[in-house]
Amino acid sequence: MRHQGGCHCGAIRYVAKGEPYNATACHCLDCRRSSGAPFMAWFSVATQNFAVTQGTMALYASSPGVQRGFCGACGTSLTYFNASLGEVDVSTATLDEPSEPAPRDHIWVQSRIPWVELGTFLPAHARNRDGSG
Repeated sequence: MRHQGGCHCGAIRYVAKGEPYNATACHCLDCRRSSGAPFMAWFSVATQNFAVTQGTMALYASSPGVQRGFCGACGTSLTYFNASLGEVDVSTATLDEPSEPAPRDHIWVQSRIPWVELGTFLPAHARNRDGSG
């Protein structure tokens, strides 16, 4: 499986290989602020299965051990990388074909903006799926 995508201005292009997992819609404050959106849809791939194929992503250390990748030209939020997890979370909406992988749940709903209505068809977790965080 191969998913390709990039930023708004086209300066950054990437490829995510392998079967994506942990597809989610995250409502945490960090995701909202880094994206400027009411929530952020992500999916994960193993670190070795993600590569930037054009341009150079800018990186921001948003907390210890965490780097958020974005386009330095247009600001598009592209990735979330936590060194301890061995995976890269990729912004689903930046895919060329963003219909899959679709979110399978909502996380950090305790932090969601009150006017965001959650559909009843996906599970919702107050924090992470396993209750941590």
